[in-house]
Amino acid sequence: MKAEETRADAAPGTPGAAPEGAEIGLGLQSDKRPGDYARLARAAERHGFDVLSVFGDLMYQPPLYPLLEMAAATERVRLGAACLNPYSMAPYEIAGQIAALDLASEGRAYLGLARGTWLGAVGIAQPRPLTVLAETAEVVYRLLGGDDGGYEGEAHRLEAGTRLRYAVHRPRPPLLLGTWGPKGAALAGRIADEVKVGGSANPAMVPVIRDRIRVGAEAAGRDPGEVGVVLGAVTVVDTDGAAARTRARTEVAMYLAVVAELDPTAEIPADLLTRVRDLVAAGEDRAAGELIPDDVLDLFAFSGTPEQVAAQAQELIDAGARRVEFGTPHGLDDDRGVHLLGTAVLPLLTRSPPTSAP
Repeated sequence: MKAEETRADAAPGTPGAAPEGAEIGLGLQSDKRPGDYARLARAAERHGFDVLSVFGDLMYQPPLYPLLEMAAATERVRLGAACLNPYSMAPYEIAGQIAALDLASEGRAYLGLARGTWLGAVGIAQPRPLTVLAETAEVVYRLLGGDDGGYEGEAHRLEAGTRLRYAVHRPRPPLLLGTWGPKGAALAGRIADEVKVGGSANPAMVPVIRDRIRVGAEAAGRDPGEVGVVLGAVTVVDTDGAAARTRARTEVAMYLAVVAELDPTAEIPADLLTRVRDLVAAGEDRAAGELIPDDVLDLFAFSGTPEQVAAQAQELIDAGARRVEFGTPHGLDDDRGVHLLGTAVLPLLTRSPPTSAP
């Protein structure tokens, strides 16, 4: 995907256009019942959220179903899966899903792709992730754009004459890549509109990812500032801040050992990660969470009172994040969490970062 094409197809307020201020999003797990997604989406839009994402985690509902329900219930918010996995889904299927969402939402969809993890549990290997991600995006956009000239890559191919047999709303919905690593962020600098660092609430990661984006962007002749940095993590907000942080500890314990090793700015004792990992493997998530100290918790979750959560989000905005995404479970229950985020957290945020931000 060429940088100039990405810019040309971006509408105002989308990641490809110059942002007026940081966006605030909600990330939802796809574990709910019919009607729940529409109710939460209407509340989020009413409260002023900008983006609704649905996780594409292994063994949960496919994200397209919640996203279509939310698209029908909203008029303004952007929508996307964060993220679809190119190892478990063929590019033509990904093209079909993003086309369906973009059509249903009248041009509010974004395309999220990530290498993913834990696929060994279902016997799927993940070789050459950079190649697979890059070629998947290439094939998806060729299909959406009506290019039937054929494509021959290392991982994917399109025979000449192959094209979608249905109408699409846009040829190039914005692309988000989910990644922590330097090579993935450099790839995003070449081809993407956003990079999402999932499982992080650490403002020190923003300049790290910016530097990694810059490598790929400059090699591709792009302005690194065109690529937005998104940080999102488990969020638990409540007027009972202690209860919220206790719940967040349990949620974070399930992924701490994975993401902590990806954060070069975090100094976490190896023995702590080992103990947390062992307890989680034994099904003792709450006991594992109790081991996580406050300073570590704040690197990998938004939690506490509305004032505490707002302060964490503001640090990310001030560091230069283009979007902050509050992830599930949002609160001690979803509805109360979304309500507090919308009515007590969002009003405390200043969306524009300081002029000195990267």
